[in-house]
Amino acid sequence: QVQLLESGGGSVQAGGSLRLSCAASTGIYNSYCMGWYRQAAGKEREGVAAIDRIGGRTYYVDSVKGRFTISRDNVKKTLYLQMNSLKPEDTAMYYCAAGPCGEVTMFKSDGMDYWGKGTLVTISS
Repeated sequence: QVQLLESGGGSVQAGGSLRLSCAASTGIYNSYCMGWYRQAAGKEREGVAAIDRIGGRTYYVDSVKGRFTISRDNVKKTLYLQMNSLKPEDTAMYYCAAGPCGEVTMFKSDGMDYWGKGTLVTISS
C-alpha cells in the first residue's frame, strides 16, 4: 500500500506561484511513476504533469508547459509541483497519483493505483 498526502495548496492572485508537495508513506514509492491531476468544479479530472521513477523524464499537458515543473525526491519519498505564472483557470483541486508508468505518462487517470485526497488551489484575477 502507498498512502499519499498532498499539501501546499492555497489562494493566490493571478501571476503568483505555489509549490505543491505529495508525501508518500512507504519506500515502494520509488517503484511508481507519479503524476499530478486536477479537477475544477463541474469539469472532469485532467492530468497535469507526470514523472518517471527516477525523475529523468517529465511530461506536461499543453496548458501548463513552461509554467509548471514536476519533480521528485526519492530519498524523502516526496513529489513536487512548482506552479508559476498562475492563472484563474488553474483553480482546481489538485491530486497526486501513483501508478504504472504507461498509464501515468499518458495521463490515464483510470489506470492509477493510488491517489491522494487532494489540495485546493484557488487563483483570483
